[in-house]
Amino acid sequence: MIQGFRNFILRGNVVDLAVGVVIGAAFNGLVTAFTRAFLDPIIKLVTGGVNFGGRLILAGSGPNAITIEYGAFLTALITFLLTAVVVYVFVVTPMNRLSERFKQADKPAKAEPSNQEKLLAEIRDLLRERR
Repeated sequence: MIQGFRNFILRGNVVDLAVGVVIGAAFNGLVTAFTRAFLDPIIKLVTGGVNFGGRLILAGSGPNAITIEYGAFLTALITFLLTAVVVYVFVVTPMNRLSERFKQADKPAKAEPSNQEKLLAEIRDLLRERR
């Protein structure tokens, strides 16, 4: 059982997944800092400093009131969309271009047919002419 667990842990997929989770957590911090430093001021500039802190009171009053805080959701939605655009433009698109360049560089040039293939093609063509 311990041998099986060790093989499972040392398998490449598990290690890759662990590295992906750690990098994802670090990237989350980067995106949060980027949002606070750049996107939040842009949102305030575009909206004239409007805070989407709205709420809708469904029932009750005071601390026992049932409310829907749609303002926090709107702010999070706008931040998510802007972050998604920035990540797409500055991370996904350049990585796709870089990946395409590596694929094109790795693509072997079309090789010229060997002498044997040329001879077989000539024989094929001669046989077609005889018909």
